[in-house]
Amino acid sequence: MTTPETGRSGPGRLRTGRRESPEERADRCWSDLLQEVRVAQTGAQVLFGFLLSVVFMPRFAQLGGFDRGLYVVTVVLGALATGALTAPVAYHRIFAGRHLKPQLVDAAARLVATGLVLLALTIGSALLLLLRVATGSAAAGWIAGAVMLWFVSCWLVLPVQHVRRHDGHSDRPPPTAGRSLPDP
Repeated sequence: MTTPETGRSGPGRLRTGRRESPEERADRCWSDLLQEVRVAQTGAQVLFGFLLSVVFMPRFAQLGGFDRGLYVVTVVLGALATGALTAPVAYHRIFAGRHLKPQLVDAAARLVATGLVLLALTIGSALLLLLRVATGSAAAGWIAGAVMLWFVSCWLVLPVQHVRRHDGHSDRPPPTAGRSLPDP
């Protein structure tokens, strides 16, 4: 456990964390979350807009029943992803001025995580639909599945492995580099 007095985090470890109040931490986390959402939200909205236009293309009328069903699922997933990724804005409006920033950050983080899962599913189903229409091949399912595994690897497995490897501690030297703090 880290204590401000010792400056240590566990046996023999120098403390590298921030000294911030719960309110400062919530403000920082909210700002970080908004930056993350901006990236995901833009991708989700562009993809969703494209999906909405597909139904008006001449070739859409030639799609079989499975592909039309896949299209509907893809559009619904895109709508759900967009809703989850824009929900933090509504939360912020409702929570504003109520001194509930830590609760806002927790709720918004859960919605963003849900939105990212829905976005990955939207991309996967859109890719499957596109590859089925473009190639007419059974390989479309295998390719879309491989891409989904790539998403799981990049968005979940690698970050979790990194956190476990570093046990939540930074490799960055503490601000007092070169000077060690006295032992407790």
